[in-house]
Amino acid sequence: MLGFLSGIIAGVFLYLAVRVVLAGFFTVQQNERAVLSSFGRAERIEGRTSLDSPVSEHLNEEQRERYRYPMLRVIGPGGPYFKWPWQRVHKVDVAIQTVNAAFDPEVPSANHNNTMLDAVTKDQLNIGIRGQLRYKVSQDNLYAYLFGVRHPIAHVMGYFVSVLRERIATFEAQQVGQDPDTVEAPAIEGISINDLRKNLNEVNLEMDRECRSSAARYGVVLDASLITGMDPPEEIESALAAINTAHNEVSAAVSLARATADQKIEQSKRAVEIETMRARAEVEPLLRLSEQLAELKKRGGEALAAYLRKIEIDLLSRAKRIISEVRS
Repeated sequence: MLGFLSGIIAGVFLYLAVRVVLAGFFTVQQNERAVLSSFGRAERIEGRTSLDSPVSEHLNEEQRERYRYPMLRVIGPGGPYFKWPWQRVHKVDVAIQTVNAAFDPEVPSANHNNTMLDAVTKDQLNIGIRGQLRYKVSQDNLYAYLFGVRHPIAHVMGYFVSVLRERIATFEAQQVGQDPDTVEAPAIEGISINDLRKNLNEVNLEMDRECRSSAARYGVVLDASLITGMDPPEEIESALAAINTAHNEVSAAVSLARATADQKIEQSKRAVEIETMRARAEVEPLLRLSEQLAELKKRGGEALAAYLRKIEIDLLSRAKRIISEVRS
């Protein structure tokens, strides 16, 4: 009986030992990072927080107090590594992911089945937004990603959408300073979707700037946003197209008139230059003659008289008829 009990105990210990050994080893793939937790507490780097990392440089003073997370000891790619039964391995994929800008991980039917995001412009026009979003998990702030929020991707997407909608609702195209005498094509007033479509790159850059703090907030780096299209409601699309067509025609007419005016101005400048050169060509011999006469006068009256006599003989030789004054 004692031997039987000893065998059972030995078998249990052997089973537990094998289970611990076999289940205790793990590996980390190249695109993964891992964190170990003991009884629910992750291994931390003492004395360091996320504020010591570059991910927090875009936070203001109020946000720095709110988003202060401990720095965790991160296990890099490789292995095999060993863990005890009371420890748990938390693996995260740090590769760049691409999702639709309208993606909602919690409600698949939201945003037109995750295909188009609704937003309202400053002139109360409902538009549909299409685009993509690239993100990756920040290994410098894994605590925020693993333990800061319940569903970090859903949280980050909600943050991105709220920032995008706020930007769409308040967007105004920058007015570039111009010469008051310059004729410009009239702008389409009150239709902000035209400004948004012409400035998609500016909207994307603004979104990148606004989302720089996401790594410090939620442990997710919004790598880039690419808004590719903005569609007005179907009921006003034809009217908007007609307005844009009329505006393009006016712009083309203004551009043509400006080109014609510029051409005429250039022709006038060339005509003035030609007439100026002709006038100089006529004046130049007279100036030379004046200089020669002044030089002859300096040499004496006889030289000037001889010069005038030579000129008079030359003129008389070429004249066909001479009218002479008869003195009584």
